[in-house]
Amino acid sequence: MLWADEQKDWEFVIILDAHNSAESAELVIKQFNKKKTEIQNLLLLSCVQTLNRLEETIIEVFQEEEFISECRKVKGETSCLIVLRKDKYLWWFSIGDCISCLFHPELARLGQYQINQRQFYEWVGQVNTFEQKIPCYSSGVRELRKGVNNIFLTTDGLVECPGEPFTNPKEIYKVMKGHQIQDGINILLQTIKVNNVRDSTTIISWDVNITEDGTKPSDE
Repeated sequence: MLWADEQKDWEFVIILDAHNSAESAELVIKQFNKKKTEIQNLLLLSCVQTLNRLEETIIEVFQEEEFISECRKVKGETSCLIVLRKDKYLWWFSIGDCISCLFHPELARLGQYQINQRQFYEWVGQVNTFEQKIPCYSSGVRELRKGVNNIFLTTDGLVECPGEPFTNPKEIYKVMKGHQIQDGINILLQTIKVNNVRDSTTIISWDVNITEDGTKPSDE
């Protein structure tokens, strides 16, 4: 699911990886479309207001009683990764094992590529992390660097491909930095196809050009 507002300078993206059926992923998308006005009104606030309130709002979306009840009726469950880019910040909320990366030369020089760590035994659906007394998920905020930042989201089929060509996010970066986004994605998908990938793979990627300086160390 992709929402964006170029004038207000944000993109809001959800990538899902369902198993045992697509019902759980479809239910999550239906729930967010139901809450679309509420969420987009929040995204129109100042960056500080949005990022201070967004996590609480997303938790409420997943814990709504009607949604929890609907989850019990579906077959299977889904991982879910939500990413918001607003101004020069990247916010993420991850349930399960989908992957997000931030590719930028300054970060690559330090060996930093991946945003979230994959977590196993977290889902939404028939088995539901958010039906527990305390829901399990991970979230965070990252400052984007000056210049072109490539934001890259993928389901785990890409990294679990036989031969493991892209287990290390550095290898994904090498492909993406040398090509236009669509061409880079095509190369990734063709490579795992040749390697007889077992799992379906979804990739979402886009560039953001940041004009402000990023945080630097005091002695630089």
